[in-house]
Amino acid sequence: MDRSAAAAAPSPTATGTLTTTSPEQTRALGRALGAVAQPGTLLALIGPLGAGKTLLTKGLAEGLGVRSVVNSPTFVLMNEHAGRLRLFHVDAYRLDDPEEALAAGLFDERQTGGVTVVEWADRLAGWLPDEHLEIEIEPDPDRDDGRTLRWRASGAQPARLATAALPQSENG
Repeated sequence: MDRSAAAAAPSPTATGTLTTTSPEQTRALGRALGAVAQPGTLLALIGPLGAGKTLLTKGLAEGLGVRSVVNSPTFVLMNEHAGRLRLFHVDAYRLDDPEEALAAGLFDERQTGGVTVVEWADRLAGWLPDEHLEIEIEPDPDRDDGRTLRWRASGAQPARLATAALPQSENG
């Protein structure tokens, strides 16, 4: 990952907030994102344990046509899955600092031809490419299955992805 190139040009941003009321709705959002994802897509997921990051990723994998089991790669750091586009599923939970991700080889040129999902992306703040779609998932304290998803698309490609896949009536 070339951080100097990523920092060279400012990226347009788009933001929005939406809610889901069931695990199936959260997964369906992931499916919609996977169905329209393009090579080089990077999805940065943020949220507490149990927020639904892996559930959203499972939906994204379904939208990409991935047939293998998608689980959180907490202990192996990254899983790779075959689909319409290759899915690189990264979990940064166990990393103490962003440089560990680079040292572990979690980011390389192969990902430009696939889709990369980073759970616990806030642990890699400042190290992700400027162009990405960030989704912060927050459980609703009053509803067990409710979630608020705040998204921020940085760059033209992530903005197109958000516009194509996320409910338009709730985009901001």
